Amino acid sequence: MDVSREALLGRMRELKDLSGIIGLATWDQETYLPPKAEAARAAQLSTLQGLYHERLVAPEVADWLARVGAAPQSDDERAMVRLLSRERDRAVRVPVDLVRALAEAQGAALTAWRVAREGRDFAAFAPALQRLLSLRREQADAIGHEGERYDALLAGFEPGLSTARLMPVLHALRDQLVPLVQALDGWPPGPDVLAGLRFPADAQWRFTVELLGRLGFDLEAGRQDKAVHPFTGGTHPTDVRLTTRISEENLSAALFSTIHECGHGLYEQGFRPEDHRSVLAQAPSMGLHESQSRLWENLVGRSLPFWKALYPRAQASFPSQLGTVSLEAFHAALNRVARSPIRVEADEVTYNLHIVLRTELELELLRGNLAAADLPAAWNAASQQLLGLQPQDDVKGVLQDIHWAWGELGYFPTYALGNLYAASLLRACEAAVPGVWEAIAAGDFLPLRSWLRTHVHAEGARLDAEDLVRKVTGTGLTDVDFVAYLRRKYGALSGRSL
Repeated sequence: MDVSREALLGRMRELKDLSGIIGLATWDQETYLPPKAEAARAAQLSTLQGLYHERLVAPEVADWLARVGAAPQSDDERAMVRLLSRERDRAVRVPVDLVRALAEAQGAALTAWRVAREGRDFAAFAPALQRLLSLRREQADAIGHEGERYDALLAGFEPGLSTARLMPVLHALRDQLVPLVQALDGWPPGPDVLAGLRFPADAQWRFTVELLGRLGFDLEAGRQDKAVHPFTGGTHPTDVRLTTRISEENLSAALFSTIHECGHGLYEQGFRPEDHRSVLAQAPSMGLHESQSRLWENLVGRSLPFWKALYPRAQASFPSQLGTVSLEAFHAALNRVARSPIRVEADEVTYNLHIVLRTELELELLRGNLAAADLPAAWNAASQQLLGLQPQDDVKGVLQDIHWAWGELGYFPTYALGNLYAASLLRACEAAVPGVWEAIAAGDFLPLRSWLRTHVHAEGARLDAEDLVRKVTGTGLTDVDFVAYLRRKYGALSGRSL
């Protein structure tokens, strides 16, 4: 191996290691960090992210990339050069002082967000959010864009996707979902068989850990903990950290948080071992990553075959609550369609309207047409327009998600993209593995998991997200499979022609 190749691979491994430590510190920040340590952790993350940035943008890296890129020895090496060059090209445009300022602002915003939620007072969060917005605008301008700052931030989560392409997709999806919501709102009729029941937190915890094992998440290479807003983090494919949220009044919160994050975790654990310390061991986009969580959470986790296999275990875990509830009634309750102010509790039919709401607000914030202080009023108006309701307070409205406290402007669209990709991938899996649903009904998730591992997880970031989906399914980004899935599923459940 020549000197440039050896040096480039060494730097790439250093960056992966630093990224892992940043991931661990961030996970701890959201799980076990003592309250008095928040300022210290913000400073630590600022230092670590500054070091990562400096190691990435160092002049010698550009030289190594140019030399190796001029004569790549394999397709994998060509992909490594492409991915590392893309990341470096974005990073080199952002001054290290801005990187550190963003890290410090994120730490302050997380603290302010928690205080605001506890006090049900958005005003306690607004100044910190306004500071983050100012820095994100500065970052977008430094990265560069052709008139739309959102493009620069969106590309950090979904390389190759522009606002001009994204918004027509979301608006077309919105236009199909609004009449579906109107047709299905309140289905099934009658009382919710789960309403008013209390599910002990300890029993929920044990059942969610059992779910992880049954779905194939390796608990010797990961763990589950609790967080206000569930997420997946960690340091390495052998150290994947999941979190869930438990409410004794709402069994679905823990069930579907765990299944959702398990989908992310299976992806993280599914990269090829030889890729673990390279840039290939990552999803090519967050939209594709979300396709895995949404596929397991909804297309599988809310299906009747899934609960045919697991409902007896649920009844055994909650005998007094579910012992007399039929499988069919339980399944119907899990798929109830109802307008809700809470995104993470939204059903499949209304969920993407929440994403449209947030994406449109993010665009206005980045464009400078909306100030942070005016966000609650804008949120409530958009909620009324899209969902037909207004939240009772800011905690159920503008303060419900952690993403803006993290400064993750441009992330929300990836949830909708994940739904669309998931439906296309499941269609391809059903064609390739004809008995996949029979296996799921028997409690065997290996056929689906193995197919995803081979065709999605193990590929890592060798191809861009849409190229990978097109290779696997024959189509790129489309709403056709997702809308067809919704019409087929809810038409059968409701007995209506949709």
